[in-house]
Amino acid sequence: MSVLNIAQRIQQSIETKQAVLADTAVLGCIEEVSTVMVSAFRQDHKVWFCGNGGSAADAQHLSAELSGRFYFDRPPLFSEALHVNSSYLTAVANDYAYDEVYARLVRGFGRPGDILVGLSTSGNSKNIVRAFEAAAEKNMITVGLTGQSGGAMKSLATHWIGVPSTDTPRIQESHIMIGHIICEWVEEALFGKPAA
Repeated sequence: MSVLNIAQRIQQSIETKQAVLADTAVLGCIEEVSTVMVSAFRQDHKVWFCGNGGSAADAQHLSAELSGRFYFDRPPLFSEALHVNSSYLTAVANDYAYDEVYARLVRGFGRPGDILVGLSTSGNSKNIVRAFEAAAEKNMITVGLTGQSGGAMKSLATHWIGVPSTDTPRIQESHIMIGHIICEWVEEALFGKPAA
């Protein structure tokens, strides 16, 4: 790795975000998801997140922006990442299968009108696909954040945001950017902008 390689990676990240910026369908879906999430919170619904590996970290990060705070102090919103209970996760993975860890929680916790946000760069993570199927059975809203193909999640998601890239790190970087935009929208819509 050299300074040139570092500069190339930064440029690739910029180019991926520019591709998101140029994709009016993606921008429109970010707006839709933000509006739907505001409506869900106003009706006392919950927003759940799930992912694997780096996407699990992103899921936990974004849920914390909603349940904690984003730009300013305000009341907390009910949002959680489904993987935060390690005892549950390891028990269900051991007793059933890893593919079931999120679907089982959705069946237990999910309610009609709740939102499940799944992050998967491929869109084919079996445990998230099964969670989306379980969410549909519960009349929940599903939001898929994936790479450009969308994988199996594309057809299962109520709202699908596909980052126009096949490069996992660049997709994940864009997922956080998109998630931050949604969190900012939700916070402002529900609580207004703070006084200067």
